[in-house]
Amino acid sequence: MIHELLLALSGYPGTIFTWNKRTGLQVSQDLPFLHPSETSVLNRLSKLGSDYMRFTEFIEQHTGHVHQQEHHMNQQNQTVLHGIYLRAFCTGLDSMLQPYRQALLDLEREFLGDPHLTISHVNYKLDQFQLLFPSVMMVVETIKSQKIHGCQILETVYKHSCGGLPPVRMALEKILAVCHGVMYKQLAAWMLHGLLLDQNEEFFVKQGPSAGGAAANQEEEEEDLGLGGLSGKQLRELQDLRLIEEENMLAPSLQQFSLRTEMLPSYIPIRVAEKILFVGESVQMFENHTHGPSRAVILSKISQIICIMKELNALFILGSILKHQEDTFATELHKLKQQPLFSLVDFENLIDRIRSTVAEHLWTLMVEESDLLEQLKIIKDFYLLGRGELYQVFIDLAQHMLKTPPTAVTEHDVNVAFQQAAHKVLLDDDNLLPLLHLTIDYQGKDCKEATGPRDGATPPQDTSPREVPPTGWAALGLTYKVQWPLHILFTPAVLEKYNVVFRYLLSVRRVQSQLQHCWALQMQRKHLKSTQMDAVKWRLRNHMAFLIDNLQYYLQVDVLESQFSQLLQQINSTRDFESIRLAHDHFLSNLLAQSFILLKPVFHCLNEILELCQSFCSMVSQSMAPLDERGTAQLDLLVKGFRRQSSLLFKILSSVRNHQINSDLAQLLLRLDYNKYYTQAGGTLGR
Repeated sequence: MIHELLLALSGYPGTIFTWNKRTGLQVSQDLPFLHPSETSVLNRLSKLGSDYMRFTEFIEQHTGHVHQQEHHMNQQNQTVLHGIYLRAFCTGLDSMLQPYRQALLDLEREFLGDPHLTISHVNYKLDQFQLLFPSVMMVVETIKSQKIHGCQILETVYKHSCGGLPPVRMALEKILAVCHGVMYKQLAAWMLHGLLLDQNEEFFVKQGPSAGGAAANQEEEEEDLGLGGLSGKQLRELQDLRLIEEENMLAPSLQQFSLRTEMLPSYIPIRVAEKILFVGESVQMFENHTHGPSRAVILSKISQIICIMKELNALFILGSILKHQEDTFATELHKLKQQPLFSLVDFENLIDRIRSTVAEHLWTLMVEESDLLEQLKIIKDFYLLGRGELYQVFIDLAQHMLKTPPTAVTEHDVNVAFQQAAHKVLLDDDNLLPLLHLTIDYQGKDCKEATGPRDGATPPQDTSPREVPPTGWAALGLTYKVQWPLHILFTPAVLEKYNVVFRYLLSVRRVQSQLQHCWALQMQRKHLKSTQMDAVKWRLRNHMAFLIDNLQYYLQVDVLESQFSQLLQQINSTRDFESIRLAHDHFLSNLLAQSFILLKPVFHCLNEILELCQSFCSMVSQSMAPLDERGTAQLDLLVKGFRRQSSLLFKILSSVRNHQINSDLAQLLLRLDYNKYYTQAGGTLGR
């Protein structure tokens, strides 16, 4: 019977020890020579055999041939457990059972040498597994019942290993070490070669945008990432500016990747996962550009060949993005893989070294080789109206073609006018002008933004892209073909946000120009006798010009110049590309906020004021003759509307001027009311 017991404990039941799927392995009840106490001891030992048989069944089920497993998975529509992490868990589970098998072999050897040994000796020798097997079985049942998948297996094993029983903890830590081997291999492929080897969606990095629903707990969201004092939550908010695959670039587009947070084990913080994501994205971008050059670009214009040669020269000089340290980092990852226990300190230190190497290399390529500062100056000159004389000439040339609803030929005419304006102000950069193109979104045109602006950007106009824009100015946009590798910083989503600011600044500049034109008309007629209505008209123009001039000065000096100088200072004070990207995201976010584009009450009020100013300028430009009854009524409406909107603007600015968070509102109020004239007039202009 002893040999029957050893065979049953090895997973081979017989007539004395029978197997039942529901109750497991049990000693037969119809054996008259067994004492009840012996039956109790044998049933206690049979539980070990039951757990062992279930373990081996689980292992055989999930460690079959890969192709057979994939075929079975497709048949079951992926409802069964599968994946490389599960196979690694089974491998670790099998190694955990090896001491048990060895103990059975030792018992058989002992019984062959001494046939007088009792069942109590078997119970004594296998007592160490009485605590271990039920605890490990709980892990297996959890994986089966909850269909734990991928890196979630790491989390499950880790939680069960945090108990107070040393045998259980040590066994589960060995299983966890085997599962970590798969994670380290995926990390090596992702961080060192830019390869996302994840056919079964088990890794915590995925291709595509973030789901946005699952996030880390509040404590982790507030953890400092070591990047300019930003927390994880702030980083994810800022990274909303980094979206969408690139299109129409000179090099292959950078695919978008994000974190699959539900797969991230709790013992790996979000800040570390963000660094892993950044390194892999950067390496992947370099691999794509190195191995997939665009033949169309090479065979295109001669001016573009110069750009390509610069890129290839940069790659030749700078070499690998990891500075040829792939073997070194791979060796260190292998050393971490060999450690019996996972050490977050050692793990994060290695991730930080890899990230620092990549970030410094990207900084060199961006700032020194690709001249990032010059690119930012181009963005400032054209998107943020830094070349004011260019847009002043452009407004004069394009005014007649953009004051009406756009047509199919408007875009071509506008770009011709833009080229003429550039030549008039001696902007003869042959390499720059082909990269800039003005766009017009008119009814019937296939527009990428037909579903609305991306990333929650507030459009500067209330008109929907599906409707006919009232004027060409409302449909005007600017595109800029960004060269590799700057496209990872100036993504289409980022350029669209620049476009929002561009349209807003251009509308303010255009109204200011129209009011100045009205002043010129007034100066031409100052020698003529004026009526009371003329005085009302020119006083209204004076008040409008006062408000618009101060708004323009606030936007260009207090917002744009101030934020741009801070951005340049931050770029020059670091050699970390990720810090540059965060600084640029801060810069763009501050532009949208301090320009009131994101503050709907102020933005709507300013838009109403701009429309009133345009209506006034149109009325003045159409006729300089004394106003008739209809013109007087129209002027009266404009005066009342401007008073109402200026009073509303004053109330909004005054209500928040004592709040630190709205210091930009207080700054605009200071410019408008620096001598308390606004306050003394009851917060109303136009009286």
